[in-house]
Amino acid sequence: MSLAPLCNLRPPRARCAVRALAPALALALLWWCGPGGAADGAPGAEPLPVFVSVVPLQTFVERIGGDQVRVRSMVAPGQNPHTYEPTPKQVADLAGAVLYVRVGVPLEDAWLPRIRATNPGLRVLDVRDGLALRPNDQVQPAPGPEGDADHGDGHGDHDDEHGHDHGALDTHVWTSPPLVKSMGAAIRAALSDLRPGQAALFAANDARFAADLDALDAEIRDRLKPLQVRRFLVFHPAWGYYADTYGLTQVAIEFEGKEPGPRALAGLIDAARAAGVRAVLTQPQFSPRAAQQVAAAIGGRVESVDPLSADYFGALRRVTGVIAGGQTP
Repeated sequence: MSLAPLCNLRPPRARCAVRALAPALALALLWWCGPGGAADGAPGAEPLPVFVSVVPLQTFVERIGGDQVRVRSMVAPGQNPHTYEPTPKQVADLAGAVLYVRVGVPLEDAWLPRIRATNPGLRVLDVRDGLALRPNDQVQPAPGPEGDADHGDGHGDHDDEHGHDHGALDTHVWTSPPLVKSMGAAIRAALSDLRPGQAALFAANDARFAADLDALDAEIRDRLKPLQVRRFLVFHPAWGYYADTYGLTQVAIEFEGKEPGPRALAGLIDAARAAGVRAVLTQPQFSPRAAQQVAAAIGGRVESVDPLSADYFGALRRVTGVIAGGQTP
């Protein structure tokens, strides 16, 4: 296997590290594939080596694959998927993977072509295929109780710091349980193709996973049904698919990694007060500074919920509780 595609990676420090990892790459291949080959479905076969882009996808693949898979996430817990770069060791380990489950985070467009050049047999499953994707939300003043939004010109009024390109489409598809059901079916099909002898196991695991998602979906709908104000404030717009699924509107404080300037921030604060919103959602991967400023101005509080948590069901229940409890009666 040639390491030339990996040695052309940027930045330069990654090139040097990858060259140094040539021996480790060979060991990684042995560790991943093991005796009998990764795709061997016979008893005692090694688990299928799978990589995913973010931690929630790891949870989904493990629920469906069980002990037939060994799953690693490219973006580790607590890391920001919009700015993350794979480590040389991750790139080396990917040379022995049989499946990569992607969701459209920025690192994939830059790195997957190079990784596939080194591992031509790598199967890439895009769990967004067949889903109705939404555009990224832009920061805007939240509408008041009557829904009269003042969009103004706040989109351009931001402090130019921490910038990153989110792309045109929202990648946080996993925040909607019904969409995760569809993603689960795609994961089940991919694993069944790779290990046909375990197709019945994957189908049974997926059925249990889908039933749990249905129960979660019903629980969230029941909890949110009484809400009169169906808007909520977030620092980073990670909950758009969740909002669309449950008839809510997320109002983002930041846009494309940029915090709002004075005019946009004042509009957000005034509209949040008028709407009776008292909680501002943030997440561990971003600074809470602007969220704290808004919360202080509206007499509210900052609530941290991680959309990248491995505890998918816990995170969805928590965000539902924050939204349901973060508005004035």
